[in-house]
Amino acid sequence: MAVNTKPFSARSFWPYFMVTGALSMGYGSLFTLLAEFREKFGFSETELGFITAVGFFAGVMAQVGLARFADQGYVWLLVHGGVIVAIVSMLSMAAADEIWQFTAARFFLGAGTGATGPAIRRILITRDPANMGQNLGTMGAFDISGFVLGPVVAGVLAEFINLRAPFLFMAGLYTVVYLWIFRLDLSAGEAATAKVRIWSLFRIRPLQSGMLAGAAFFTTIGVFETSWAVLLDDLGASTLVIAISISLFAVPMIPLAPFGGKLAQRRGPMRVMPFSILGAVACMFVYGYVEFVWVLIAVSAAHAMFDAFTMPAGQLAIALSAPTQQAASAQGMYGALGLVIAGLAALATGWVYDTWGPEALFTGSSLVMVVALAGAVALGGELRGPAGRSTSEPAPASS
Repeated sequence: MAVNTKPFSARSFWPYFMVTGALSMGYGSLFTLLAEFREKFGFSETELGFITAVGFFAGVMAQVGLARFADQGYVWLLVHGGVIVAIVSMLSMAAADEIWQFTAARFFLGAGTGATGPAIRRILITRDPANMGQNLGTMGAFDISGFVLGPVVAGVLAEFINLRAPFLFMAGLYTVVYLWIFRLDLSAGEAATAKVRIWSLFRIRPLQSGMLAGAAFFTTIGVFETSWAVLLDDLGASTLVIAISISLFAVPMIPLAPFGGKLAQRRGPMRVMPFSILGAVACMFVYGYVEFVWVLIAVSAAHAMFDAFTMPAGQLAIALSAPTQQAASAQGMYGALGLVIAGLAALATGWVYDTWGPEALFTGSSLVMVVALAGAVALGGELRGPAGRSTSEPAPASS
């Protein structure tokens, strides 16, 4: 395949951002319906946690197993294949009514999104390295925008039509996206010519720091996504209010994530992430002890502001630390490790919530985040890149 070496302008990245945003719509729409699953199908909180966790683990398998093929020149195949698999998952959910069926459909959704994410991030990293922080942040903003719109669309369709309607709508949207991506240039720099073991990335100390900081971030993702709808439902919130609350959580991240990525590139990821993660820790702790729905929603808005800096800074830390020839592999490993953490958190969340309640859940998760952050700071210091590399210098070769 011929390689397009002409740099992309900021405007030309928008179609790629929109693809990721559309995929995130389906991903986010599921979480606002968890309470409906409990009521209509009789699923327990533990079973809901299992459905959520399976999607995370499918993403792990896709990112660890497939991301390296993006580095080897197969971005086109991964993006097209990922969207097709996502379409299958939504059609499966529309027809499901048993736990194993929802679990299988959720697995396909996680696999499809896991295949496309690192491939598209490789395009951003290789085509415009001078602005990778801002571009990664903007991609994150589109992800969040999809996550904002998805719950609202799902909540409205479920409320006024039925529980199947959101999944049929998303299957139709993904079909439109699939037809559209035929028009996109999916080349992503020079393909790697030599096979390098993906596990060699873990020898890079700054990358280890970024991974630990990411573990703190993804802990809150796993806990929040599994418990939020159930928590608000137990406090008397309707499905529509739950959908709106998830959207309001994400709204501040849309304008702030590009700025967060730009700030992280200018000052260094580990000069930004400790402050943003500690802010998120404080919000997580509060969730367990407040019983007023709209107060919780207001706290979640502050939480979103902190996450808007953490999310792109984490991806940038990995991009700066890894060799360019392994850009997608490194992003895949970061995403996969994060999904493992989020999946384990999702599994534990249902059980802890059932057994000890929200106080124990959110207090415990806050402590886990603090421990992971402490390890990241100890390893990374003022991370700019491998051995203090600035963003304008080339990435080192991997051993």
